[in-house]
Amino acid sequence: MKDDPRGLYEEVILEHNRHPRHYPENPPGSNRHAHGFNPLCNDEVFVHLKVEDGVVREAGFEGAGCAVSMASASMMAEAVRGRPVEEVRALFRRVRGMLAEEGPATEVGKLRVLAGVKEFPMRVKCASLPWHTLLAALDSRDETVSTEPDAAPWCPQPEAAP
Repeated sequence: MKDDPRGLYEEVILEHNRHPRHYPENPPGSNRHAHGFNPLCNDEVFVHLKVEDGVVREAGFEGAGCAVSMASASMMAEAVRGRPVEEVRALFRRVRGMLAEEGPATEVGKLRVLAGVKEFPMRVKCASLPWHTLLAALDSRDETVSTEPDAAPWCPQPEAAP
């Protein structure tokens, strides 16, 4: 791997995009699901979790999007498997802080490489989408997660018949 942070960021993103972990995967017995959509660049992700006894036993995702979005989803699925739900929620807050709130890249382990996305402000939402979709799955929310506040509903609804 490269020693410079930007090179490491690019290498990890490309590796996870080429060979995503837990994709396409809807784990057997999954009981929490959520859908996310980024209308600015058409990233779409479905997160599937198997949560038992307060622990995320399995995690997987499906979807399509840019390399940053798919790599973030891949890294997320790896990072949350086997962790207690409250620990996953805390990890979400740390990752969100690192990506969107200019927080430090601490206590996120290998995920700190995602901090490199800040060099490309238009890609922060791409990296964040899988994480917000993860939170929606944990909360069993049915609505589609969107990176744009005015995108609800996220896609055009069929017009009512006259």
